[in-house]
Amino acid sequence: MSIVIMVGQLLLGLSILVILHEAGHFLAARAFGIKVEKFYLFFDAWNFSLVKFNYKGVEYGIGWLPLGGYVKIAGMIDESMDTEQLAGPPQPWEFRSKPAWQRLIVMLGGIIVNIILGIFIFWMLTLRYGETFVPNDNVKYGIVPGKIGTHIGLKAGDKITAVNGKPIKHFEELISSKVLLGNTQLTVLRDGKEQLITVPGNILNDVSDYGIGEFVTPRTKYFVDSVKAGSYAAQAGFKHGDSILAVNNAPAVFADQLYDQLNKHKNSTVSFKIKRNADTLTLPKVSVNKNGTLGFADGKPGVVLRRESLKEVTENYSFTTALPVGASRAWGMFSDNAKGLGKVFKGEVKFNKAVSGPVAMAKMFGSNVDWVKFWSLVGLLSMALALMNLLPIPALDGGHAVFLIIEMIKGKPLSDKFLERAQLVGFVILISLMVFVFGNDITKLFKK
Repeated sequence: MSIVIMVGQLLLGLSILVILHEAGHFLAARAFGIKVEKFYLFFDAWNFSLVKFNYKGVEYGIGWLPLGGYVKIAGMIDESMDTEQLAGPPQPWEFRSKPAWQRLIVMLGGIIVNIILGIFIFWMLTLRYGETFVPNDNVKYGIVPGKIGTHIGLKAGDKITAVNGKPIKHFEELISSKVLLGNTQLTVLRDGKEQLITVPGNILNDVSDYGIGEFVTPRTKYFVDSVKAGSYAAQAGFKHGDSILAVNNAPAVFADQLYDQLNKHKNSTVSFKIKRNADTLTLPKVSVNKNGTLGFADGKPGVVLRRESLKEVTENYSFTTALPVGASRAWGMFSDNAKGLGKVFKGEVKFNKAVSGPVAMAKMFGSNVDWVKFWSLVGLLSMALALMNLLPIPALDGGHAVFLIIEMIKGKPLSDKFLERAQLVGFVILISLMVFVFGNDITKLFKK
């Protein structure tokens, strides 16, 4: 059932994006009096449709191949490769009969709609829910680095106060593109002294391999939430609400300190100093199992620890003040994706680490229906789709736009034969990319 929910959310999100993207082309074409012959969600390959109907001279339908969608515009060389109508003289309602600037607007119509949609979604989310964040000042015990953070030189207890010299207001800034796009400097307060730590430009490779959670997390205290009967923790006398202070007299106030000590003492007996209500107690002989937990002899866990929650702050906005905040979030995603592509082209980030396909997208939506998460992902994908379609690849909107700009500079259109061949080359490139991205998703899935 969880797979059905993930796939269902993915298909719904992509369907919304494809329909609105193609509607951008459709409306722009109709505004300039250009005839539109088809409007399809998904592709009706080999002329097979799941659903289709005609309305006012346009065939609307749903194809069987879920790789996007299209509008078939009369007098245009597109992915359908239908060139028969081009053999006759240009008709006034055809794409090829219109001025280059009008055709350029038609080609950019889908991208414009995607950008407007992304801004609108984040505007509405900001208006409804505001912005919730953890003030960096509330992370009073500093951070705990994961594999990635440790690799660049961060240590448990470090307090990161600035990025590239600018003070951090929200803790979430540390796991944002501001830092993770790399080539940034973190101002770190360690043992009362400031020092600078550089985040390398290729850090996204590690984020792809290990996940964003392996960069940094807030350091917090914790307490015993529950104890399973018969476990080593139960035998030692742990109870709900206990706070651990030390293991064999080594500090264990924070979760990372506790796990370090338990891993050092696997399959052995240790003493614990704990705080229970107002009392400080010592549990002298506590067994640690082979997995470094206070569970059972077979390694199964026996105690649940709960971290102290960090105080969050929510900033609310009015209808008008939410717009620039939402627009900034949307544009930031567009900019981040563009910068990420730039890193791929410069060789700082591996292509297979930077791209995600339908499998990864479905996992992002998750197996539970969360409408805030759903619309946030749709907004993100809308901005990503706008950027992707701007790429100067034949068969994409950006490729068509490049050819039209060349025509406007030259003063005459490129030949139909050239456009046909370019369209074919672009189609092969896109199919190859789709196969690679899908295969990359499957490879990552099996690796994990």
